[in-house]
Amino acid sequence: MLGAPRVPMSDEQERQDKRQEAMEWVGKAYQLHMKGEIEKAIALYTKSLDIQPTAEAYAFRGWARSFEKDFAAAIEDCHRAIDVDPEFGTPYNDIGAYYLEQGEHDEAIPWLRMALKAQRYESYCFPHFNLGRVYEAKGQLDKALEHYRHALDENPRYALAAKAVERIKGKLTARNPETIG
Repeated sequence: MLGAPRVPMSDEQERQDKRQEAMEWVGKAYQLHMKGEIEKAIALYTKSLDIQPTAEAYAFRGWARSFEKDFAAAIEDCHRAIDVDPEFGTPYNDIGAYYLEQGEHDEAIPWLRMALKAQRYESYCFPHFNLGRVYEAKGQLDKALEHYRHALDENPRYALAAKAVERIKGKLTARNPETIG
């Protein structure tokens, strides 16, 4: 007895299954990434991309490449992530951060602003914080303070943002003791 005939899987179900498998590899890669095993993480992010390209795998692989200071490859991966899902905010912030790391402050600004407009993003504190870093480096302390405060509004437990707010307030007070409250 052969049993019931096999029903072919729908294209949509197949895509969902591939995405799920790809994201499982992203999770494994992320664990290695957090342990500092960057080369192994990159290999697993790539394996995920071989199964099905996702914005997450491209963005996280780019992030891993940035640990190796390969900013050109990291930025390229972020562009691929944006091609896959233009609403995913992480690659926009990351491109801005990579430009910032290279001292290219003006190049970073539009990418960080795009991250703030992305519909699918859970960490708007990061582009605000990075914009604060840009404006602080450019000596625009009022703008820096504004963005550091926004980062803290988004995530009140963001210790780096809290320290940055205090640092900038100190600098502004030193400039003009009557302006900061």
